[in-house]
Amino acid sequence: MCGIVGYTGIHQAAPILLDGLTKLEYRGYDSAGLAVRNGEAQVEVVKAKGRLKTLAKKTNGGETLSGTCGIGHTRWATHGEPSEDNAHPHCSDDYNVVAVHNGIIENYQELKLKLTKKGYKFYSQTDTEVAVKLVDYYYKKYLGTPVDAINHAMVRIRGSYALAVMFRDYPGQVYVARKDSPMILGINEDGAYLASDVPAILKYTRTVYYIGNLEIGRLERDRLTFYNLDGDEIQKEPTQIRWDAEAAEKAGYEHFMMKEIHEQPKAVADTLNSVIRDGSIDLGGMGLTSELLRGVRQIYIAGCGSAYHAGVAAQYVIEDLAKIPVRVELASEFRYRNVLLDPQGLVIVISQSGETADSLAALREAKGQGLKTLAIVNVLGSSIAREADSVFYTLAGPEIAVATTKGYTTQLAACYVLAVAFAMARGQLTPEQYGALIGELTALPEKMNKVLEDRERLQWFASKLVTARDVFFIGRGLDYAISLEGSLKMKEISYIHSEAYAAGELKHGTISLIEDGILVAGVLTQPSLYEKTVSNLVECKSRGAYLMALTSYGNYNIEDTADFVTYIPRTDPHFAPSLAVIPLQLLGYYVSVGKGLDVDKPRNLAKSVTVE
Repeated sequence: MCGIVGYTGIHQAAPILLDGLTKLEYRGYDSAGLAVRNGEAQVEVVKAKGRLKTLAKKTNGGETLSGTCGIGHTRWATHGEPSEDNAHPHCSDDYNVVAVHNGIIENYQELKLKLTKKGYKFYSQTDTEVAVKLVDYYYKKYLGTPVDAINHAMVRIRGSYALAVMFRDYPGQVYVARKDSPMILGINEDGAYLASDVPAILKYTRTVYYIGNLEIGRLERDRLTFYNLDGDEIQKEPTQIRWDAEAAEKAGYEHFMMKEIHEQPKAVADTLNSVIRDGSIDLGGMGLTSELLRGVRQIYIAGCGSAYHAGVAAQYVIEDLAKIPVRVELASEFRYRNVLLDPQGLVIVISQSGETADSLAALREAKGQGLKTLAIVNVLGSSIAREADSVFYTLAGPEIAVATTKGYTTQLAACYVLAVAFAMARGQLTPEQYGALIGELTALPEKMNKVLEDRERLQWFASKLVTARDVFFIGRGLDYAISLEGSLKMKEISYIHSEAYAAGELKHGTISLIEDGILVAGVLTQPSLYEKTVSNLVECKSRGAYLMALTSYGNYNIEDTADFVTYIPRTDPHFAPSLAVIPLQLLGYYVSVGKGLDVDKPRNLAKSVTVE
């Protein structure tokens, strides 16, 4: 969560820091702050509660802060309520050390007690202030360098952190340290940059370095230096970011979410084209040989939120096509359930950011038990990508809106490819069937464009739901997987209570919730289950429900049952989720807009959940 930025160079730092925080506000927006130093002068710290625009106004867009070295932060509260005192940056008592932090320090109360006994006083409720004063304590105790002080603190801190620190005795320098929380560093001829995520510095440089776990970095105007936990200098190779800087801008759309909904056809096409060549799937670059695919006896999929929903859909598709048993696990439960893992199993971890804390923990648990691991991630060089045995990169580009859209659909595309590749390698498909499935896959982007053409009807329908209190999504099989994601989109950005149910479970208790006027959205894309789900919708209608149906072109008899119907082009039923989810994304979006809510930054949520 939280967003951190830093800069040291030849330009004024505050405007650069504010610009970077603007790109990271999706990571946290309870409060924000800047710390800027002008040469050897005293550091200036300005903080504000609320959205970043409050801080920008308070500093006149950064113009009131003078200096070419600084750090900034936009906060998503974990310890302590949103307030100026709890906002970052935090300082030692004498302003010797100033820092910002992303993560959670689990033993902060123990450390705080120790520091209190040493004479330190605390003004905030945050764990970050403890880290700052711990660094200050070791810096003064051992009279060493910033690297020495940070090393000592890192050894004693339990939890996750990405720290950016300035020291009074080292003007023009910023020091960083990392454990489990994301951080990148970049450099160009004008200076050095740091950030939680690529969009914050993409405007300034595409040459970035990924700092590893338990490593330290030093930013100076013209160089970056890296150290291990022992303080020894280490060498790193730069990575060139391929994203276009314009990809992180709204490009004329009112919200990032709507822009990203419309980017899905291209994102899915790019992802598919990265592995489908000349009518065949090539996973050799990932190390996934036909021999390896044939040897897998069990697949485990772990993810959180929408990534978990992608896994639920993948379970149906892989089992049906490849005839391999698949188990889908919430990553937040994976390592606590003592899952009995088959030694010849494959663990697939799905994460848009590649930094999701629970998913990273699931990956490490699987590797600790000796299983082969595959990551499906969108961010090059992310923690999950670096630690997995194999990586399938989705090519969604930067996703800024908190509610994922193109991240989810590119994950689905990756899962489809894996399902078809497994099925072919294991002799479950004829060459003709294999070619037909690949043809259906490559046709998806154009069919997704077709679905987007119906957005005005969905906007009209959404206008009728702005006063709704409850919405239920129902479906069977893959349609249930789609319902899960549709329900999440509705609840997370419109704040309407929404649930997804397997349609066949209605009579086992859920139907008691149906009353006059409640919307029940039925997903009916699976031909073999169509009539059964229609029957479930009729049961709801007889109890007063208002019905929406989402189905494929040709199923026009549903209009005799449902009050509103939206259609998707026909495709192979295994791939229907990629098309069916788009109307549900649009529905959630338009309801949120109709209620006057902040679509891109829903309350209490952040884009990347990098803490447990």
